[in-house]
Amino acid sequence: MSTSLLDSPTNTPVSTSVTPAQRLRTSMAAVALHFTWFGVRKSLNTEQKAQAADTFGAEGNFLSAGKKLIDTRHEAYKAVTALRTQITQFWRAMTLPYPEPGIRLIRRDDIELFDSKLANLREELFAAVTHLDQHFGDLKAAARQRLGSLYNPADYPGSLLGLFSAEWTFPNVEAPAYLQQLNPGLYEEESRRVAARFDEAVALAEQAFTDEFAKLVSHLTERLAGSDDGRDKIFRDSAVENLVEFFQRFKHLNLRSNTELDELVAQAQRVVRNVEPQALRDNQSLRQRIASQLAGVQSQVDGLLVDRPRRNILRRSTK
Repeated sequence: MSTSLLDSPTNTPVSTSVTPAQRLRTSMAAVALHFTWFGVRKSLNTEQKAQAADTFGAEGNFLSAGKKLIDTRHEAYKAVTALRTQITQFWRAMTLPYPEPGIRLIRRDDIELFDSKLANLREELFAAVTHLDQHFGDLKAAARQRLGSLYNPADYPGSLLGLFSAEWTFPNVEAPAYLQQLNPGLYEEESRRVAARFDEAVALAEQAFTDEFAKLVSHLTERLAGSDDGRDKIFRDSAVENLVEFFQRFKHLNLRSNTELDELVAQAQRVVRNVEPQALRDNQSLRQRIASQLAGVQSQVDGLLVDRPRRNILRRSTK
């Protein structure tokens, strides 16, 4: 695996007349991800909780208890949940945070790719649910044995088809255009609120990038450093690969809003440029040199993390 990297994120000239929030607002769209998901756990009813409470000499009102409807360790069920994780991770990897629950921001020129990829993953999810449904009878039979008197056939649908799905939408986060004619004052107020939201989104993106970068650099540095007994620690290729993937995503989604972070990412890129994981295992001198240089980057990133609250306050005070 080659760790040859993309060009440094600071190489692209950026106009200083446009703020990061304005660039974000004009180049991004909002995207929300929604799941329909069959609940595999169910709370006990009042009578059942009372019976459970008696076992411990407790009062039913102070006891929370539930039952698991199917065995979630079954391979068919794990395949379904793995696809949910894959869909969620792809959504997050292609987007930046936005200060409203369930909404993130995607580059407008990425929407076609995003939609196509998620459509394929949704088809895979449907196939996995179909396979799970084929085992549903066996799962219910096993639950009948394991739950005993707690088993209730009414808890189970006739089929699982249609009960697991993923949908994505592109909600409008701008001030409604009709307000401009209906109530210009309210429209201006809503526009200011939206602008503040994008200012906050820039801060959230900075925070997310800085946190992820710090964790990746710290992990790789720790893996490259010798252990207390003097022996080298074993590290997986993913310790390098994940950092390289971060560089690529940072270049693609970076808002150029924090020159300190931009330079540190560029510095880390230079440190590991064209470095193969196997070479780090085979070449002790290279391993020590990379570890030392990354440790220097890590200390500066830690400084950004410590300084972040003060910088955020300063940013808000200049709005």
